Amino acid sequence: DAPTEEEQFTTYKAIAEVVGPKNPLIIRTLDVGGDKPLAYLPIPKEDNPFLGERGVRVGLDRPEILRTQLRAILRAAKYGHVKVMFPMIATLSEIRDVKAMLAEEAARLGVPPIPAGIMVEIPAAAVMAAQFAAEAEFFSIGTNDLTQYTLAMDRGHPKLAPQVDGLNPAVLRLIGHTVKGAAPLGKMVGVCGGIASDPHAVPILIGLGVTELSCSVPSIPAVKAQIRTLRMDACRELAERALAAESAEAVRALVPDPDA
Repeated sequence: DAPTEEEQFTTYKAIAEVVGPKNPLIIRTLDVGGDKPLAYLPIPKEDNPFLGERGVRVGLDRPEILRTQLRAILRAAKYGHVKVMFPMIATLSEIRDVKAMLAEEAARLGVPPIPAGIMVEIPAAAVMAAQFAAEAEFFSIGTNDLTQYTLAMDRGHPKLAPQVDGLNPAVLRLIGHTVKGAAPLGKMVGVCGGIASDPHAVPILIGLGVTELSCSVPSIPAVKAQIRTLRMDACRELAERALAAESAEAVRALVPDPDA
């Protein structure tokens, strides 16, 4: 069954209270479709589900579900430093539409608005980063999906999956382009996905100007320890070399294995 507004609010409130008012809590709106089916929200069979009704498109098609979640998030924001993030944004009209819904629900509840950011998972969002920076408070680059959409390879494909590498120079160029688009307006750019915890990727991402890495819990100590050994000027030089490389294998060869 779909969670009610009250159920969602109770969960978000509990998390916000644990995280505390000094630390941001980013809540992503419902992100289903493609490889993420949901029993209570059946989506008709699609020939290309990864190119179909996914992420924010589901919320825009079924606004009552998105509005319920937005109300719960807005109510929980009273108990912490809460932000909301919308997945699979491809066009400026999408971010404007969901921001309008967020503003409408905030007005109905009589609460202040909260920062709204987007997932950069579709190459179109990366290419248009400068325009999106005027609409979104922050970016989170979902490198798993961004990689598969950039390379047109399903990361779950039995033959192609090994080639779906976020350190492909084409993907790195899109990450760098996103950072450059966000920088003039001072917008934060984080990276989530496998490469945020990849020791070969960490210095390159820092050199590209990424300001936050969203890591799996077990990898946090190792990533922090690695970052403490890095110099920013060296990371920037490394990033430039990575952008000029011809393949993901060549990029990985630029960074010594920390465990070696």
